[in-house]
Amino acid sequence: MNLIIQRGNFIKIAIFPPNSLILADLVERKGHEALVLQKEIRKRVTDVEIDSPPLNITEEEPIKGLKYAAIEVPSGVRGRMAIFGPLIEAAEAAIIMEDAPFGFGCIGCARTNELSMFYLRKRGIPLLELHYPTTKEETMEVVNKINTFLDSLEPLEDKNG
Repeated sequence: MNLIIQRGNFIKIAIFPPNSLILADLVERKGHEALVLQKEIRKRVTDVEIDSPPLNITEEEPIKGLKYAAIEVPSGVRGRMAIFGPLIEAAEAAIIMEDAPFGFGCIGCARTNELSMFYLRKRGIPLLELHYPTTKEETMEVVNKINTFLDSLEPLEDKNG
């Protein structure tokens, strides 16, 4: 069964946790684009607008985050969603790794994580949800599931061409 996605030769894949180098590597090895936090943070760190690169956001980020989280939500969640939200919107498919240990990717904030996964599920895009493997056999099975999922994604022809 092939899942049909829009545009060109590669597909934009949101990964969760959004900074997992392992998931990003698997996605990119299959020729797709991993929508990852590192690329977004790099844009902000190299921007002359940012006075304190460790903060990685401007004063405007929590305001932009209002598109994804209500005003009552803590500003840290809104700030993170200002970065995660556009990645989720750009995604044409997604891979979610649940129950991952701290070293696997960003632990960020539990509320941001829940909100991000909610939006990914709500999008209606092809989605692969996995539980973090704990044995060698489970690890091999997870990698096989990811590869099968990525292989099943089939780009549509460009509507303009």
